Formats: sequence, structure tokens, C-alpha cells
Amino acid sequence: MAKLRSITIGDLLDETAALYPEKEAVVYVERNLRYTYAQFQHLCNQAAKGFLSLGIQKGENVAVWGTNVPEWVTAQFALAKMGGVLVTVNTSYRVHELEYLLRQSESTTLILIESYRDASYLEMIREICPELNECKPGQLQAKRLPHLKNVILIGEERQPGMFLWSDLLERAAAVSEEERILRQASLDPDDVINMQYTSGTTGFPKGVMLSHINIVNNAIKVADCIRLGPEDRLCIPVPFFHCFGCVMGTLACVATGATMVPVITFDAGKVLSIVAAERCTGLYGVPTMFIAELNHPDFDKYDLRSLRTGIMAGSNCPIEVMKAVVERMGIREITIAYGQTESSPVITQTRTDDSLERRVSTVGRAHDDVEVKVIDPVTGDMVPPGVQGELCTRGYLVMKGYYNMPDATAKAIDSEGWLHTGDLATMDEEGYVRITGRLKDMIIRGGENIYPREIEEFLYSHPKILDVQVVGVPDVKYGEQVLACIKVKPGETLTEEEVKAYCAGRIAHFKIPHYIQFVSDYPMTASGKIQKYKLREQAIRVFGLEDADNIETA
Repeated sequence: MAKLRSITIGDLLDETAALYPEKEAVVYVERNLRYTYAQFQHLCNQAAKGFLSLGIQKGENVAVWGTNVPEWVTAQFALAKMGGVLVTVNTSYRVHELEYLLRQSESTTLILIESYRDASYLEMIREICPELNECKPGQLQAKRLPHLKNVILIGEERQPGMFLWSDLLERAAAVSEEERILRQASLDPDDVINMQYTSGTTGFPKGVMLSHINIVNNAIKVADCIRLGPEDRLCIPVPFFHCFGCVMGTLACVATGATMVPVITFDAGKVLSIVAAERCTGLYGVPTMFIAELNHPDFDKYDLRSLRTGIMAGSNCPIEVMKAVVERMGIREITIAYGQTESSPVITQTRTDDSLERRVSTVGRAHDDVEVKVIDPVTGDMVPPGVQGELCTRGYLVMKGYYNMPDATAKAIDSEGWLHTGDLATMDEEGYVRITGRLKDMIIRGGENIYPREIEEFLYSHPKILDVQVVGVPDVKYGEQVLACIKVKPGETLTEEEVKAYCAGRIAHFKIPHYIQFVSDYPMTASGKIQKYKLREQAIRVFGLEDADNIETA
């Protein structure tokens, strides 16, 4: 078992650059940009001095809002070298979410790109901070965001009140190398260095505080599971603003001397072309990304024989997709990883030598130096192998807490240091875990515990149902009733009676949806997760259940 490392991200980069100075660290095919580890280290040192010149202190929060552009990964390691906390911002955020994040995180600096898809980031930040139009760069005094002082634009065109990224690099000349070295040496591996906001499927997003120790060690263990090394070239099309991109991706490469080959924004054809051109040995993605790649009309034109390993994570992996990734893409050593931001992020992972069946039916077993247990959600006692309960984890990977939310932190991490994931799972005798649902989604109807995932899986088998989400709604008599929100396949019609008749005699009567709503879409978070609490709130209004809700919460 490898010993846990107590090292800062800045020192880790320096260590790798000393070992592999001439090896390619970062390759951006789309920008015709290549940095060796020595060049990347120098660039990060310059950017770190630029941040120092702005007066950014150790522990100060710096938000980065952009796609996987080269400046994002430079900012990640530059901030880590001078102690600024990287606050990652989802690229899909809009005005309301951005304002909430910047205010709640008390960020003093925002680094942003000009726009993404059809959204102008410049217009949004000006809407929140109209003072930008009148102030000098670095002197923002915004009424709605009192902490925000600096806005740095990744772009060519100068904007009122903002620095350009090129200004930041030019400002490095004003700071001595000694000052930068002193700052880097003053950092502690246990300091918070990364903050990511959870999606808010259960209300307001929370800022997850992660330390150097948290994410460096998680990156190393992820890399171990896919046997990543200095000879590997990892294609990273998953967003940097998630741990999948910036911990399992960029940081795992720096920890092992592998080459990062990022994709600025996901496009299946672009990924295939980059993998083929750069002879990538590893590829990351969520299942929908791999599905898009496999179904690309030009798939057969690309030579993917260099691929060996990778990770599929983010949601359940259908067995046929996994088989196609192994057989058609040739990623024989692909692994499945499971975790959450609060656990830095990976808790369990399959190994390259696990059987295909194991890699599809489970999310693997715990990493080394990580404790995992499955408990009865009511009693807190551990359950026997194969019995469903809540998955909990303990060890170096557990977050430092939620930023400025001590009550929420105390609910997530118990007095013995166990992080309660809120996920329902079973674990077999060999420690392999299956995720079976969300604890918060559990419906209690007249004393019966009902797991929405089970009903959803059953209803998916109906030939006319495209998608379904099951939630609990308040009920005066039973406490809760089952609601199914159903999307019907295009060109089909379906009635409430048909659905109930389909369930009758095939699932227990108390699991049959009492309420059925036909919907065209679901309320989503910015990162694409369905907000079940909003479905519940909508149903309370639609079915007039306000009185029952008052009884339940009284």
C-alpha cells in the first residue's frame, strides 16, 4: 500500500518538472500549443507572480469561469503555487447562479472567458457588477458583490474595468522570484486549495473545500487504478470545473508525468480526431460522451489503436456501451469510478484486471487508504454483505467541510469522521460496491420504504416510456405517496390508466404510482442533474397537496 503523500500541488508540479523537463506536459491540438513540463512550470510560476502582484493572499478565493482553455489549467497550478483557492464555476451558470456563487464564496477575483455557446459571460458579469464600466482594473467596488475586486478576462479585446490574462503575465515582472518561492514554501499541504460547488439537487449549492492532501492523493490513486504513467497521453474532454477534469484529469497527469491532451469543449468528432492525431493512450468521459463517439458517422475512419485505458464515470454505465468501448474503441483497461465532490472525488474504482461483468455491474472497490461501510439509515448499524444501506466513507479523501456552512458540514460528516454520501448501496464479501439509489429520494409510505430507482427501472421497461422520474409527495393518510413524472416516446400516447394497469400484479401495490404526471422535460441543475425536489414542489401545486405538506412538516 503506497504511503499517503503530504505535498502541495505546487511542489508536486516542481517535482515532476525536475523528473521530466523535456516531456510534453500539455498539448492543445485546437490551439497548436505544446508545453514541455519545464515550459509549463515556468508559465505557472509567471502566472503565480501575476496573482501575487494583485495582492492575492494565501487562502483568498479566486473563481475561474471558462471551458477547458489553456489558461484554465495554468490558473489551476499557478494558484496552487501561491495559495489562492481555485473556485470552479460551472460553464452553464447564468446570472442568478453566478451571483450566488461569487457572493457565497466571497471570491475576490474572477477569471472568465468572453462567452460560451449562446451565453455572453461579459454581459452577465456586467449585469451583476455595472460598476465595472466606471472603475479601473483591480479597483472594483461592487454593491452586489462587496468582496470582488479583480476581474481578469481570457481574451484579446480590452474591456472596461477588467485586466486581460496577458496583463497578469506582464505584471509578473513586478514580483521577485524570491517572493514567489517564499509564498510557495509557506503553504501547508493541509490548506484548502480547491473549492467546488455541489450541483444543488437538494437546494442551494454548497462550496466543498478540498485540500492539497485531499486531491493530490486522490489523483495518485485514480492514476494507479488505470496504470497511468509518464509514457501515457490522456485525452480530457470532461469539464475542468468538475473533479473529473481537474483532479482525475490534469492533476493525475502532473502526479505521474503523463501528458494532458485537453479538449476545449466536448464534440465527439473532435475527440476522435485528437485521440488519433496525438496517439492518446487514455480517454475519459461520461457514458453519453462515449455513446456519441461510438455513434459518430466517421467513427471507422479514425485510428484509435493507441487507446489502452480510461475512466467512465458520472452516471450508470449500460453494459452494451461498456462492451463497445472495449471492443470497438479498444479501451481494454477502461475502469468505472464512483464518488462525489465531497470525497475529492473518487471513493471506489474498478481495476484494469477486473472482469467486464464486474466493471459494468459494480463501481469497484475502495481505493487504498479509504474506509467504506454500508449502514442501516435508521439505526446507523453496519449491514451484512448484499444488504442495501447508506454508503459512508472515511479517510484522507473526506472534504474539510462546506464553506461557511457549519450546520451542513455537521450533517454530512459525523463525529467519527465518516462522510455520509446519501447514496444507497450494497457491498459484496469482496468489497465490490453497487449503487442502488439516493437516500434522500427514499419514499416512506405508511411505514413502507420505497426506493424510486426500483420503480423507475421497472417503468423503463414500458415500450412507450422514454424517461421517468419517481418522487414522493405528501399525503395526509400515508405520510407520502408515489408520483411518477413520465416522458412519453415521440409519436406515442399514454394514459394514466395504462401505466397503472402495466404495474398491477407486477410490482407491489404500494409501489404503484398514486399520481402520474406526463411531462416534456425535467427541472435540471446547471450540470445536468435532475432536481427531484422541484418535481415534488410542482406536484404539490398541481395536485393541491399543500395541506398534506403542512401536516408532514409541522
